[in-house]
Amino acid sequence: MTEPITPPSFDQLPLNPETRKALAAMGYEHPTPVQISVYEPAVRGKNLVVQARTGTGKTTAFGLPLIDALIRKNGTKTQVLILTPTRELALQVSAELEKLAQFRGIRATAIYGGAPMAPQIEALKSGVHIVVGTPGRVLDHISRGTFDVSETKFLVLDEADELLSMGFAKELTAIVDSLPKDRQGLFFSATIPPDIERLARDKLRDPEFVTLSSDQVGALTIQHNAYMLASGDKRRDLVRILEVENPESAVIFCNTRDETERVAEVLKAQGFDADWLNGDLEQKERERVMGRIREGKLRFLVATDVAARGIDISHLTHVINHDFPDHSEGYVHRTGRTGRAGRTGTAISLVTPKDVGNLYLVRLLYKIRPFERTLPSVGELKARAELDVLQFFQEAFASRETHPDDLAMARRLMTHASAEHIIGGLLRDHLGARPEATTHAAAARRSKNPTPPATEEPRAHQVATPAARGRVPPGRSAQPVRKVDEPARSGGDEARRRAAEGPSSESPRTLGTGQVPQGARARARVGRGAPHASYTEWEPPLETDDDRPIWREAPREASRPSGDESSAADATAHVFINVGKRDRVHPSDVEQWLVDAGLTRDDIAGIRVRDRMTFIDLRNDHVDRVVTAVTGKQIGTRTVNAERARVRT
Repeated sequence: MTEPITPPSFDQLPLNPETRKALAAMGYEHPTPVQISVYEPAVRGKNLVVQARTGTGKTTAFGLPLIDALIRKNGTKTQVLILTPTRELALQVSAELEKLAQFRGIRATAIYGGAPMAPQIEALKSGVHIVVGTPGRVLDHISRGTFDVSETKFLVLDEADELLSMGFAKELTAIVDSLPKDRQGLFFSATIPPDIERLARDKLRDPEFVTLSSDQVGALTIQHNAYMLASGDKRRDLVRILEVENPESAVIFCNTRDETERVAEVLKAQGFDADWLNGDLEQKERERVMGRIREGKLRFLVATDVAARGIDISHLTHVINHDFPDHSEGYVHRTGRTGRAGRTGTAISLVTPKDVGNLYLVRLLYKIRPFERTLPSVGELKARAELDVLQFFQEAFASRETHPDDLAMARRLMTHASAEHIIGGLLRDHLGARPEATTHAAAARRSKNPTPPATEEPRAHQVATPAARGRVPPGRSAQPVRKVDEPARSGGDEARRRAAEGPSSESPRTLGTGQVPQGARARARVGRGAPHASYTEWEPPLETDDDRPIWREAPREASRPSGDESSAADATAHVFINVGKRDRVHPSDVEQWLVDAGLTRDDIAGIRVRDRMTFIDLRNDHVDRVVTAVTGKQIGTRTVNAERARVRT
C-alpha cells in the first residue's frame, strides 16, 4: 500500500523564531517549491535567475532569505531594492513583506509613479530597510538625491520579463549601474526569453538559473479556443461569443487603453456587469475596480496587460483576448494566470487575419494549439435563448413544493404521443408570442454577478444545507434554502388547486392586499386580444404565504366599484425587481427602499418576493420614483435593477 505523501514543512528551513511566528500569523503552513529552492542559495549569497509561474509564492521566496538572514536590522539605510513593473504589484509586494517582517523590526515602503513625492521622500528619510518601487519613480528619487543607494546590497527584479517588455530597459540599466558593485541579484521571471538571459549575464556575476513551473506550464493545463474572425466589428463579435460561452467571470485583455474603455462600454450597454482598468484611471478609481475584482463582485474586467499586473485573477474562470497579444510571451502570461489550484480555466482569443502570424508563433514556441472555432451561428444563439428561458423556469420553481398529483400528471404528459405539442401550447399561453420574454431572460443572465470567493453565513430565516455547511460536491454552488413549514405547504397546495379551478365570484383571489381577481384580470387581457405576457408582466400563482406590507389595514381596491378594471389599472401599477429570496431579499428590505423613496404606507398595495424576483404593486404615479430609487442598490453581490411591468394591449 502506497503511503500518503507528506507535504513539505517550513521546519526544513533554518528560520528564526520571529519569522516562523510571522508565517504562522499569515496562515502559511507549507512552503512552495520555489520557496524551498531559493532560500539556501540566496542565503549563501548566490546570484539567482528564477523561472517560476505567476502566483507560486515568489514574493515570500525572495522575502524569506532577505528578512530572515540577509538584512542587518540595525542598519539605517536601504539595503534591499525590489523593482516591479506596476504600482499595484509594488504595493502588493510591500504589504506582503511587511507582514513577513512584522516580528523582525524590518521596515519596507513602496514608491511609484502617480503618487505625491513628498510622502515618499519622508518615508525614505525616516530609514527603511526595503524599498519596493517602479523603475521610473525609483530612478527619479535616485536622480534627485532623495534615495541613498550606497548601502543597497540586494537587488530583486520581480516579473523581470514584464519589466523589459514594457520598455524599462534603459531605466533598469541606469538603476543597476548606480548600485554598489558587490551587490547580490535575485531575478524572478515567468519566462526566460533571450533578453532576460542577456541581462542576467551582463548584470550578475556567475548567475545560477533555477527553473521551476513556468506560465507556459500553467497555460498548457487549460482549454484554449480561438475564434477566427474576418475583419469587422470585433466588439460586436465579442458580445456574440459571450452570449454563447457565458463565462462566469473573466478578464478581457485589450492592447490599448482606449480600446479597454470602448469594450467595457459596449458590454455595459448590452447589460453585462463590466468595468475597465488602464493607466489613465485615477488611483482611487483603480483601487475601487481592483477591490471589486478581488472580492468577486465584478463579472468582466477589461484591462491592458500593464494594468492587470499585480491583480490576482486566478479565481476567474476565463481569460479572453479581445486583442491578440503582440508577442507570444504575452499570450503565455495572460492565459497562464487562470486555472490554478485545481480550478478549471478557459482561454478565448479573437483572431483576425493580422493575428494569424502571432497565433502560429504561439503554437510553434509553446506547443499550445487552440481549438479553432467560428462565430456562433443563428442556431447557437437561438439555443442560448432557449436555455435562458429554461433557466428562468428552473429558478422560478426551484424552491417551491410540487404537489404529487402535479408530478404524476407531468410524468404522464411526457410519455404522451403529443407531449411536445401540448407543452409547446402551454408555454405559448404562459410566456406569450412577443420577443420580450427571451429578452428579459437574457438580461437576467447577463446581469448575474460571479460567485464570490468567500461564502457568507446564512441568515436566521434560512436553513443551512449540507452545501452551506461546507460539504459541497465539486462544481456545485451552495445555496441557502428558505424554511417552509407544513401549514404553508398545505396552504400553497390549496392556492394551486384554486388557480387550476379558476376564479370564483364568491371568493375573489387576493393580490398583495388588494382584492383584484386574478382570473378576471386574465380574462380581461384575453378579451382585449392580448392573452400573452412578457416576463415582467407575468405573475406567479398567488400563495397563502405571500409577503405583504405590515402597515395595510384595508385593501386599496375595496372601495372601487366592482368590474371597473380600467380605473384600477390606471391607479395601480406593478414594478419588477431582478432579485428575490435566493438573493436573501426580505420584505423589510423592500419596504425600507420604498420609505427611503418618500412613499407613504397608503401608496403600497402589495409586495411579493419570489425565488429570483420581486413584484411591487403601488400607485401608478409613484412608479418612476421607485424605479429610480431602487435601481443600483446592492443585495450581497447582486446589483438591483427595477423596471415598470408594462401591460400591453
